[in-house]
Amino acid sequence: MKLLAFDTSSKALSVAILEDETLLAETTLTIKKNHSMTLMPTIDFLMQQIDLKPKDLDRIVVAEGPGSYTGLRIAVATAKTLAHTLKIDLVGVSSLLALVPDDLEGLVVPVMDARRNNVYAGFYQGDQLVAPEGHFPFEEVLERAVTNDKVTFVGEVTAFEGQIQAHLPKATFSETLPDAVKIGRLGLKQAPASLHDFVPNYLKRVEAEENWLKDHTETTTSYIKRL
Repeated sequence: MKLLAFDTSSKALSVAILEDETLLAETTLTIKKNHSMTLMPTIDFLMQQIDLKPKDLDRIVVAEGPGSYTGLRIAVATAKTLAHTLKIDLVGVSSLLALVPDDLEGLVVPVMDARRNNVYAGFYQGDQLVAPEGHFPFEEVLERAVTNDKVTFVGEVTAFEGQIQAHLPKATFSETLPDAVKIGRLGLKQAPASLHDFVPNYLKRVEAEENWLKDHTETTTSYIKRL
């Protein structure tokens, strides 16, 4: 199976092409450009380098969130368009799990900076989720991790190093970038998603929706549909 995997959920852009477990091509960019301008040119470049045509692909695997609202919309819209046009499978993988390096022991906590000392965070043992991902104050993440003997924080950790050292002096931490290769290998094992129903996993309402709900009673009808 040949698959294209990509992640635009953060400042970094990661794209990979695999045949089953074997990596054919990959690139990760951290330049400050809008992913809407760089995603498709990067995909085209990698495809050309390995003489692959769009019709050769069997599956699209995308980081479905959490992360940047704009980045997630770009990734999911691109993934759905490609899957629909090529009539191939679409699979979504957690953006947080994409930050977790292989072979780390103990509790691994991938985090993405959500501003105002809040984060998107997951709690993993290997690739297995042991507590639900969510949008948390970083203090709560520390409290949840404190009972574990071995803890490693990964992802966008630079802004939180001082707090980690102060509250969990035995914990380790490492800044990591999204890994489209891992996204692809994880997506290889998953069942395809429903193309029609596939949406980003924001884990938090967009600011406009939160403001709207201050003056409206929440019902079973979504904010988007009401608009």
